[in-house]
Amino acid sequence: MGMKTHHLLSTLLCLCCTIHASAQQQQFTATQYGIVPDGKTLNTPYIQQAIDKLSQQSKGGTLVFTPGVYLTGKIELKNNVTLHLQKGATLLGSTHPAHYEEDVTINGKRGDEDVNQGLIYANGAHIIAITGQGTIDGQGLELALCIDSLHHTAERIDPNYNYKRMRPTTRPKLFCLRNCQGILIKGITARNSAGWGISLHQSSDIEIDSITVFNRAYWNNDGIDLGDCHNATITHCNINSADDGICLKSDEPADCCSNIYIAHCRIASSASAIKFGTASYGGFRNVTIKDIEVYDTFRSAIALETVDGGILQDILVDGVKAENTGNPLFIRLGARAGERQGICKNITIRNMEVEVPFTRPDQNYNVRGPEVNYFHNPWPSSITGIPGQYVENVTLENLHFIYPGRATKAMGYVGLYRANQVKEAEKEYPEFSMFGELPSWAFYIRHVKGINLKNVKVQLKDADFRPAFVLEDVLDAEGFPEDTHYVDASHIPH
Repeated sequence: MGMKTHHLLSTLLCLCCTIHASAQQQQFTATQYGIVPDGKTLNTPYIQQAIDKLSQQSKGGTLVFTPGVYLTGKIELKNNVTLHLQKGATLLGSTHPAHYEEDVTINGKRGDEDVNQGLIYANGAHIIAITGQGTIDGQGLELALCIDSLHHTAERIDPNYNYKRMRPTTRPKLFCLRNCQGILIKGITARNSAGWGISLHQSSDIEIDSITVFNRAYWNNDGIDLGDCHNATITHCNINSADDGICLKSDEPADCCSNIYIAHCRIASSASAIKFGTASYGGFRNVTIKDIEVYDTFRSAIALETVDGGILQDILVDGVKAENTGNPLFIRLGARAGERQGICKNITIRNMEVEVPFTRPDQNYNVRGPEVNYFHNPWPSSITGIPGQYVENVTLENLHFIYPGRATKAMGYVGLYRANQVKEAEKEYPEFSMFGELPSWAFYIRHVKGINLKNVKVQLKDADFRPAFVLEDVLDAEGFPEDTHYVDASHIPH
């Protein structure tokens, strides 16, 4: 793991030097191309013409946006082009849905996550960059409400409209980069998308560094998403998002996310801070997560999920400090979809400090994560496979988890005599609340083969009638305290 990570960082350092060298050879200001920074003139065709011309040059170049507000619809990045936003420069997304033409050449299922629209778009480009101290603002709430109203007035029908949550699915992302190689996103502030924020798909050789993502305007506002991407670093980023902060996904059974390094980031989320899934058809391999600060996060600080037949293996989480966070750790191997059995193994979690509050940790979000519809006590961390499919080879080292306690049998009660009746939920959406009330307050571990605890400290702020650790169908468990409760697994409900 260490050697692979070192090699990955060295490779990306060389790549970034290449991007900077090619971009700095030729620089042009946006106003040279007739682009107007008044916040009112729609600059889309002029920005696109400038990008096209720079890309046609032998070594590409940089389009510099000086201070001002540049209104635009969708623009497409091309080979060897850098957009550089100086401090005080803002690319402002149009609120008119017609200004975001969708790339119909991309096939795939439709929905919030799969729309091929973005304010900044690319497909098949190489050596592209967005840098500087400026801002990219999608005006996401206004854009989403316009899309929504056009659906209800039958002027622009969304065939996959989400009536359960009353939201349109055809909402542009802030960044939508597909099939690209050599991507640098550095220094900028990205905010207010109608959907996901920074979204990369089946791309490689990626550096995302020192950016701020503030994405809390609407539903499904993820921070940074990598789908089936390879050789990527996400470092020194500050993310505040209404949905998952940093999320790795895998929609392709023959592909995966691999060689990913996430470090020195600060994250708040009304969902999970760092999450793998839920799309997990190919899987996640060789991922390092290091020195992460999490705060005001509704769901899990770390959620590692493979439920669609993907392979999740060789994962290192080293150094997480989380306060006011709903759940410390969630690891799940399920069988929701996919044509093969999933694999979840070789996971090391170490040097993690988490404090869980009794109340909702995302009180200040306008768009908050949906609560469950039943009474419950505070949930423990959980590591779970399914019958016949084990999570394998897990090491938990130097962990300190503080839970609120205050559990009461009047709110939710699964006594130890009923601990073997916790539902398996093999095909349900993966979430730490998916099993309903759980019989432990610190860790619930089921269908695991090979788990080792080293210096794991769990603590209560107030009383809890449940034991700290409950294990069911767990083989080769080491380091657990004497009062750990082992469930008779003779009855496993579905």
